[in-house]
Amino acid sequence: MQILDGKKASQAIKDQLKLDVAQLAVEGKKIPHLAAILVGNNGASETYVASKVKSCEEVGFKSTLIRFEESTSEMKLLEKIEELNTDPDIDGILVQLPLPNHISDEKVINTIQPDKDVDGFHPENVGRMVQGLPSFIAATPFGIMLLLEHYKIETKGRHAVVVGRSNIVGRPMSILLSSNSSYGNCTVTICHSHTKNLKEICLQADILVAALGKAEFVTADMVKQGAVVIDVGITRVVDSTKKSGFKLKGDVQYETVAPKCSWITPVPGGVGPMTIGALMKNTFMACRAKN
Repeated sequence: MQILDGKKASQAIKDQLKLDVAQLAVEGKKIPHLAAILVGNNGASETYVASKVKSCEEVGFKSTLIRFEESTSEMKLLEKIEELNTDPDIDGILVQLPLPNHISDEKVINTIQPDKDVDGFHPENVGRMVQGLPSFIAATPFGIMLLLEHYKIETKGRHAVVVGRSNIVGRPMSILLSSNSSYGNCTVTICHSHTKNLKEICLQADILVAALGKAEFVTADMVKQGAVVIDVGITRVVDSTKKSGFKLKGDVQYETVAPKCSWITPVPGGVGPMTIGALMKNTFMACRAKN
């Protein structure tokens, strides 16, 4: 069993981006600028945004963090996005999800200009991805593909099973793995809450992607010997022995599943860092398109 270390792979991406940004500076070209919007005080969201801002500093990007109160109106948020859309210095716009219930995720995503949608959620970017055209790919699936590439995981002709069908991870993951690309060309099965014989299907997987958001849902009896397991889930589970009062669990029961795997991502330290690495890469590409 070997570890798909997201920290190392993400650091490699950031190290290269740092060199690329330095080259832009030498050539007198525009430096990437990411604007992040945070609504409310969700603890997990605060952590994620802080990590993204820190990564911007690390690679030499400019970053702007815009905060709104939980009670902020949808209209006020949309107006700020429109303002950022027309700001020539802003290359990427990120609105941290989830948003308060009174604000429509769909309206917010659709308002972001597609060429600044570095999270890859806008329908135009999703449609272009489906057609195999250049686009911004959602950061988590993109990060997973970059992780497979970093460790040179063989995917061609293999059976990939994706558990979860969210628009953010499951569906785009199934499309990317089946695409005619260097780390695609898989035969893909996508499973969800209405899938019958889930265990039997998972046991057929050469590559198993768990993205359903249920702590330790995937157990050893669902994974075949030698499988590659990608654990996308991250759930806070109460643990009084921890200073924080909780511990982080993935969708995979790591202790029992890991010994059966050829490769597996840890939680934390697997897919999470790759999501940020992919976001940085998208932001750089958005800026490069302007340059």
